[in-house]
Amino acid sequence: MKNTRGARFAALAAIGGLALAGCGSDNNTATTTTGTAGSASSSSAAGSSESAPATDCPSGTLNAEGSSAQKNAFEEVVTAYNEKCADLTINYNPTGSGTGIKQFNAGQVDFAGSDSALKTEEKDGVIEVDAAQKRCESPAWNLPMVIGPIAVAYNLDGVDKLVLDAPTLAAIFQGEITTWNDPKIAALNSGVTLPDTAIKPFFRSDESGTTENFTKYLKAAGGDAWAGEPAKSWTGKGEGKEKSSGVADAVKATAGGITYVELSYAKDNALGMAQIDNGSGAVELTSDSIGKFIATAAADGEGNDLRLKLDYATKEAGAYPIGLVTYEIVCSVNKDAAKQNEIKSFLTFFASSEAQSLIEEIGYAPLPAEVQTKVAAAVAALS
Repeated sequence: MKNTRGARFAALAAIGGLALAGCGSDNNTATTTTGTAGSASSSSAAGSSESAPATDCPSGTLNAEGSSAQKNAFEEVVTAYNEKCADLTINYNPTGSGTGIKQFNAGQVDFAGSDSALKTEEKDGVIEVDAAQKRCESPAWNLPMVIGPIAVAYNLDGVDKLVLDAPTLAAIFQGEITTWNDPKIAALNSGVTLPDTAIKPFFRSDESGTTENFTKYLKAAGGDAWAGEPAKSWTGKGEGKEKSSGVADAVKATAGGITYVELSYAKDNALGMAQIDNGSGAVELTSDSIGKFIATAAADGEGNDLRLKLDYATKEAGAYPIGLVTYEIVCSVNKDAAKQNEIKSFLTFFASSEAQSLIEEIGYAPLPAEVQTKVAAAVAALS
């Protein structure tokens, strides 16, 4: 745990009247948080369900799977939630967005985390939206819950500040730029002494929403420089590693390494992070700059299906243009009313200002206020 954990626990204890709708390692083993104390009741700002009131902390077990980019945020929120509601065990397996969706659609987990919304077009004979609706026997909703800035993380001795842009990144990750002192990199970094170290790109070998969002950026902002189409499966060059932890660990261990990875993994491994020139100047990755990027997004769903369309080609001044939104994918109507009550209790807390503030402290960005309001309303509408 971070050394601010004790202070956060004290803060949580001080807000005992917090309104909840119910009422802690990135690998292939599910993260499990199990409460040991009795549950406590609290009022709900999110409403209630006739068959399963969401006014008390429920007891039971929730199983979720998917995005490794949100793993650190998820664990932080589970720990804080269990300080208030100790009798709900919440397991999360960070196997990647693609696997999470497949497991959800197969009925193997209660909800999924994905760094891209359910697909409406066919891929490999499956339309994800249709498969999810068949599993749920009701529409599945994409609820944005975690904003994960994607860092372009690197390991280059002596280079503390590095500026890159989409065409240059596309060339790096397609193996067309192979040394750090290449003229195209040097042109973006006037006054910086760049070594002739070989560039060693690392990519996600598993199906990854982070890969899909990064390649959406390369395609939208890099234009013809990126040859492939955005997808969860990598189509560029480099060496593949599994999950966010895999690529971050590889760059940390490799002089000249570079990857795309969710911000908290770059911070945890003390990696360099490139500033990105979006066409309006170089932008450092901060909570404010990723917030400006998310603010350019347009609604792309209907009703309580809150999918967002991100503008990766934005030239908004001060906007860091590489990020992702992790959606919690849920059945709008659950055949198991008690299970839905558990989901509502946890997700109501996840969407709260308290939880969003906690994850901001570890490198994520909080939901914009208008999005947070819509998410809370959608969670309250689950039945």
